[in-house]
Amino acid sequence: MGKKRIIKKHGKGLDQGRKERALGKATKRRLEKGVLHIEATFNNTKALVTDEKGNAIISSSAGALGFSGARKSTPYAAAKVGEFLGEKSTMIGIKEASVVIRGVGAGRESVLRAFSGKGIQIRSIKDATPVPHNGPRPPKPRRI
Repeated sequence: MGKKRIIKKHGKGLDQGRKERALGKATKRRLEKGVLHIEATFNNTKALVTDEKGNAIISSSAGALGFSGARKSTPYAAAKVGEFLGEKSTMIGIKEASVVIRGVGAGRESVLRAFSGKGIQIRSIKDATPVPHNGPRPPKPRRI
C-alpha cells in the first residue's frame, strides 16, 4: 500500500525556525545603497534587494517565511517579508534604497512600510506594474 502521508497543518503563520535560519546566513558584501524590488500578486508577495547594477543580494517571499495558502497574500505576511529584508539589509550596511513595485496585490504598501521602519531611507518609489496595451484576442460571440 505504501507509506501513509501525514500532513501537519498549523495556523500560526510565520515559521520562526525558517526566519532565524535565513537571518543566520550572513552575506560578506557591504553596500551603502540598494534597490528593493516588490512583486505583489494576488497569491503571494515576493521581494528582492539588489545592488544598483541589478545583482541580487537578498530575496524573500511570504511562502519562504512559512505562510501557506490564503495567508500568503495578506498584508501581515507582506509586512513580515519587509521586516525580514530590512533586518538583513541593515546587517549588510544598506542605508538608503530606491523601490520598484510590480503588481496589484494586497501587500504593496506593507512591504515598503516594514522595510523603511528598520531605519532605511527611501530615495524613490517607482510603479512598474505591467499594463497590457491591447491584451489577447476576445472570445467569439455566443451563438444561440
